[in-house]
Amino acid sequence: MKIGVPKEIKTHEYRVGLTPASVREYVAAGHQVVVETNAGGGIGAADEDYVRAGATIAASASEVFAAAEMIVKVKEPQPSEWPLLRDGQILFTYLHLAAEPELAKALIGSGCTAVAYETVTDARGGLPLLAPMSEVAGRLAIEAAAFAMRRSAGGRGLLVGGVPGVPAARVVVIGGGVVGIHAARMAVGLGAEVTVIDRSLPRLRELEELFGGRVRTRFSTIAAVEEEIAAADVVVGAVLVPGASAPKLVTRAMLASMRRGAVVVDVAIDQGGCFETSHPTTHADPTFEVDGVIHYCVANMPGAVPLTSSHALNNATLPFGLALARRGVTAMKADSHLAAGLNVFRGRLTHRAVAESLDLPFSAIEGIAA
Repeated sequence: MKIGVPKEIKTHEYRVGLTPASVREYVAAGHQVVVETNAGGGIGAADEDYVRAGATIAASASEVFAAAEMIVKVKEPQPSEWPLLRDGQILFTYLHLAAEPELAKALIGSGCTAVAYETVTDARGGLPLLAPMSEVAGRLAIEAAAFAMRRSAGGRGLLVGGVPGVPAARVVVIGGGVVGIHAARMAVGLGAEVTVIDRSLPRLRELEELFGGRVRTRFSTIAAVEEEIAAADVVVGAVLVPGASAPKLVTRAMLASMRRGAVVVDVAIDQGGCFETSHPTTHADPTFEVDGVIHYCVANMPGAVPLTSSHALNNATLPFGLALARRGVTAMKADSHLAAGLNVFRGRLTHRAVAESLDLPFSAIEGIAA
């Protein structure tokens, strides 16, 4: 199969769909790879590195899309890329369609087969292709909050870890999944007072054991969220419903109880966000203020550390990408976990949560990937 790797064009997105090491694996498996010139520039990978790995270099994205049977990206196709997709072509990337109705319609209209990293599953019920970026985003969330809390950035002027004689910041993490765990780990490491809120008692027990009592845990109720937010200096939204829009767990009325200059980081923004006041921002202009509360809502947070992120992502996606390259759409007949990633197939939405979030017809996967 011919694999295409276009350069990412989302604002301040420096990751790349395939590193030179991954290209070498595809070529060794008998596939051809065409890479857009400077696609790897954000991670310090020159065109020559890709050529040495066995790829050919294309001068433009249009050449890559025209030549490739499967496109491997990081972020969802941008509007200028929508017309480049075609019937029968496989798209393998993050999509987050529940928050992107126009993209969903464009993919449906293109006739392509769109497989979303974020809904591929594993035998333990996890999301193996989302997990590495969730790890990065969780850790970055605390770094972003620490910067936003500086007085020069509009924040309260509070140091996350405090100093002897001065209290540390109070950090509340809503959601005890991968993002939440890594956000809590970073916050604890900096010396913050940390509370994690989740609806799963087994997960709360795991967190108690994992952190050895260094974090407080609370079962998620409206009252608990209200109480914790009112006392927080930083709130990290780390809620995920696979494929679906994130629930709005924090209302504007709740935020009104926070101190001026407090910070919220909405890591769920690529699924619509879990704060009522959130809207997507970019690395070029990452924050905005609502009722005195600083909001950080960058939808591609891991793009800020592309070297780490690209390699972590490639480590996870490579086996699935090679399976798609080897067998095409039929790979999903043999692997139900890969099949869970199928969001769009020949003009139909094939992921129930996405379809329900967008209020569009759902087509069962049975019999589609034949």
